Amino acid sequence: MQASILTDLLLPLAIGIIMFGLGLSLTLDDFRRVARYPLAVGSGLALQVLILPLGALVIAIALNLSPDHAVGLMLLAAAPGGATANIYSHLARGDVALNITLTAVNSLLCLVTLPIVLDLSLDFFLGSGQYVPPPHRKVIEVGAIILIPVALGMLVRARAESFALRAEKPIKLFSVLVLAGLIAIAIYMERKALLPSIVAVGGACLAFNLLSMFSGYLAPLALRLPRSQAVAISMEIGIHNAALAIYIALNVLKNPTVAVVPGIYSLVMYVTATLFVLFLLRRRRATEIARG
Repeated sequence: MQASILTDLLLPLAIGIIMFGLGLSLTLDDFRRVARYPLAVGSGLALQVLILPLGALVIAIALNLSPDHAVGLMLLAAAPGGATANIYSHLARGDVALNITLTAVNSLLCLVTLPIVLDLSLDFFLGSGQYVPPPHRKVIEVGAIILIPVALGMLVRARAESFALRAEKPIKLFSVLVLAGLIAIAIYMERKALLPSIVAVGGACLAFNLLSMFSGYLAPLALRLPRSQAVAISMEIGIHNAALAIYIALNVLKNPTVAVVPGIYSLVMYVTATLFVLFLLRRRRATEIARG
């Protein structure tokens, strides 16, 4: 996956649209909700910040990924939840309000955690002195791509709530279609290298995706949280912002090989998330029938 107009212009634009759409669905009350759901938010963030990077590290070592692919998996683990997690959570009857809260908080938190995880991963897998640390300007640039569109969306929501409510769904749908189109274009452009890439990292992407989704579902249930919150957390940490990870790999690290993992993961996660939604809905229906 090489840097091009797709990654230099269209991908950042798509991320901006997605983040603006997310901002339209956010209010300051969503951040205050952290105090109302302390255990749910705390467990979701703990899984995202601590468990997923450790899980990615174990998978990278166990499957003997190349150093660049291993860094790509760690970068993906450090990326926040994707905007489409809210959609999947809604389809699976999850607590969408919790999704919004986790997305909002984690999008801010990743400005601190992502550079730390990335720096440690580069040092561990590529060796000290074998890479150029991301310049501060680029880190600020990534932060701006996340925060400015979200802030603009929230401002529109605060000043023109009725317009924001009407525009939220069309923009979210448009952003999903744009992202899907960009992925399709990237697949076509990299079609010759796609099969070798799937062979090289497909197993790691699937393993990490299953770890993300099932730990996000089972851990909250073990803490006796409501099933709707378990569904929300599962979708939030299972559907990563692969577009952001690809952007950082190509535009910050200047390493196309690192971008392969989030690129393949973006294909895997939507398949598994769809299957998981169908499983949850079937299980819910069976429970309702059993109860009469």
